[in-house]
Amino acid sequence: MRTYLVTGGAGFIGSNYIHYMFKKYGNEIRIINVDALTYAGNLENLKEVQDRENYIFVKADICDKEAIAKIFEEYDIDRVVHFAAESHVDRSIKNPEVFVQTNVLGTAVMLNCAKAAWELPDGSYLPCKKFLHVSTDEVYGSLPEDETAFFYETSPYDPHSPYSASKASSDLLVKAYMDTYKFPANITNCSNNYGPYQFPEKLIPLIINNALQGKKLPVYGDGKNVRDWLYVEDHAKAIDMVQEKGRLFETYNVGGHNEKQNIEIIHIILDTLQEMLPADDSRKKLVTYDLITYVEDRKGHDRRYAIAPDKIKSEIGWEPETMFKEGIRRTIQWFFENEDWMKNVTSGDYQKYYEEMYKTK
Repeated sequence: MRTYLVTGGAGFIGSNYIHYMFKKYGNEIRIINVDALTYAGNLENLKEVQDRENYIFVKADICDKEAIAKIFEEYDIDRVVHFAAESHVDRSIKNPEVFVQTNVLGTAVMLNCAKAAWELPDGSYLPCKKFLHVSTDEVYGSLPEDETAFFYETSPYDPHSPYSASKASSDLLVKAYMDTYKFPANITNCSNNYGPYQFPEKLIPLIINNALQGKKLPVYGDGKNVRDWLYVEDHAKAIDMVQEKGRLFETYNVGGHNEKQNIEIIHIILDTLQEMLPADDSRKKLVTYDLITYVEDRKGHDRRYAIAPDKIKSEIGWEPETMFKEGIRRTIQWFFENEDWMKNVTSGDYQKYYEEMYKTK
């Protein structure tokens, strides 16, 4: 039985990846989920798998060398899928040192522990061992508004926020281990994910949650910043395929072919909510364009991201399957069916953070 060590598996993308893997492989694999359960980590995301005999949860910080080394000692880890990271740009602007600690030092700890467990006396590695570092398109900086420009694996790094700088640093650290030690790893850089279990500080769940309550919908600047949107299950499939078919030491960009302005995303969500809410649902009257509220632009706000997933398609055969119109309906339906989940994650400290972050002009 192959054993996967998944870091940050209680978070948004990590939990979706775990669900995808069990749906695909069932009892053929074992997953060790390591998560520190910070504000964005939620074990409710995994309640459907928590009783599986081939699923183990370990509460630990990836910066804790002893805790991570112990996991490698206790279990014969075949694959590491490294999601664990502080991931929100706004929070990185307020607390950059936290992002450096988790994203850079935490990645170094993971690399060192995996290297120690897998390396043979001659400097080679145990066969079939692989480390996959999950990263972001934000490391490439900002593209011009010219629709013919895209990020490729060869694009130079040009991060503009503490978050993207910390992820670029962790990417380069993984690259250094691959080059220096021939460490068996891959890097993936993905576009903006959306789907079930996403913490509502991110655009799409924030807009869905606020609109259903008749709250203002904060829009940075002029709302015309462009992002490439990727349905999270498509991303989970890409990660699995890179683990199985990707060439060692390579980077693969994972994009959704769904470029849209932020304001366009908000209009689509409002229109889709109006379509999906029953006529007798009192929330239907709350969902209007009047909720849109422009706020002061984010510091260092990149104008446009767009990924060309040509390499992963040609080498591995992956391409996005979920068009945005379908994905957003699935996402909204999930939030309809999981209102208690949203209430739980938006209580307490989140409200204070939200009120401070999205002050209107």
